[in-house]
Amino acid sequence: MGRLFGTDGVRGVANADLTAEMALGLSVAAAHVLAIADAAQPAGQRPKAVVGRDPRASGEFLEAAVVAGLASAGVDVLRVGVLPTPAVAYLTGALGADLGVMLSASHNPMPDNGVKFIARGGHKLSDELEDEIEELYHKHERGEPWERPTGAGVGRVQRYEQGFDRYVAHLLGVLPHRLDGLKVVVDGAHGAAARVSPEAFQRAGAEVIPIGTDPTGLNINDGFGSTHLDQLSAAVVEHGADLGIAHDGDADRCLAVDAAGKEIDGDQILAVLALGLREAGRLRENTVVATVMSNLGFKLALEREGVDLIQTAVGDRYVLEEMKRGGYALGGEQSGHVIVLDHATTGDGTLTGLLLASRVAASGRPLAELAAVMDRLPQVLINVRDVDKSRVASSPELRQAVLEAERELGATGRVLLRSSGTEPVVRVMVEAADIDQARSVAGKLADVVKSALG
Repeated sequence: MGRLFGTDGVRGVANADLTAEMALGLSVAAAHVLAIADAAQPAGQRPKAVVGRDPRASGEFLEAAVVAGLASAGVDVLRVGVLPTPAVAYLTGALGADLGVMLSASHNPMPDNGVKFIARGGHKLSDELEDEIEELYHKHERGEPWERPTGAGVGRVQRYEQGFDRYVAHLLGVLPHRLDGLKVVVDGAHGAAARVSPEAFQRAGAEVIPIGTDPTGLNINDGFGSTHLDQLSAAVVEHGADLGIAHDGDADRCLAVDAAGKEIDGDQILAVLALGLREAGRLRENTVVATVMSNLGFKLALEREGVDLIQTAVGDRYVLEEMKRGGYALGGEQSGHVIVLDHATTGDGTLTGLLLASRVAASGRPLAELAAVMDRLPQVLINVRDVDKSRVASSPELRQAVLEAERELGATGRVLLRSSGTEPVVRVMVEAADIDQARSVAGKLADVVKSALG
């Protein structure tokens, strides 16, 4: 049996892979690992959990299952409703909760959903804690009994209505410069930030044109959001906006477009924020943390600007672990997960967008000019589906194909081949000085992946 937890919680097609029974069982196990067995829990006091979700229709029944599991294990539950993942993380810490639970499959299509657990203080779980939860879940699944509270020992459930305003107030409280005079298009992906992000930008002083902000439960990420920037680009140009901000389904990501509608990816956002933090004397250790997926142009730009770069495995959780280990202030991914550790415990798309717009307002320079600090090398990413992604690391055919590709590219490019931790795909990424060469090499590698792992 494969590991249930991927790089960001447990995901799958809701009611097929991820069932109500699984959500309930995982929540019981998480309650025991993260709260009930914790020696820090005061005697006689019930643990407390914060539970939020994105607007997917399946989130309604999965939330009910999670709440039932937590309360049956003796955990009091605060239901915060539809809010971004970083909002649930923030509220978990701010309310002194023992754990948080977010129901979302992020940028995945609507039929998918996921369960993300958040530790005390609003932090993502380590691999070890996830393994403990998974092991206990399987024990209970096999019939191993657990102590069930009764009477006054069961958890109580209530709606926490103040979560929205409290999170927005937190965002505005850490903003270094107001956005008065800026016109910003905000794309909520019909997801968890559909209300929060436009409201935060408006309260910060920007003129806001919202798009992708009418979630029905069925349209999340459908043609809008950080994986579909065409609508945002067109709206920015149409309205003569200064910039556009796009989130994914659970709003822990942010991508942008400049006034001409040109994409500004996570690497460029990181570069802009890094120089702003350094100017303010807040880029600790003069270092940025990013993943191996970062564009080579990002690395070259930081070298030119005299900023150090540490690279980790793919996944914002690994970026965060390295940031906490070294005490660094800024890190993130090309995909738009940006972590500003002074203000958030996880990637926060709304916060990132606000900080980027604040940098534009404070500097008086357009976003395109700020982002020009780095030149993106041509990069081709192919997602290969319907293959056995578990054999990526062990396939001799793939190893040989990668070696041949690296020889062909030489010092002017690079290859990255990996299985996705959030989707059933193998990702083939190739960078080269020439886009046609990148496409050619990536296409040949993708063909080998299909033949070797299909």
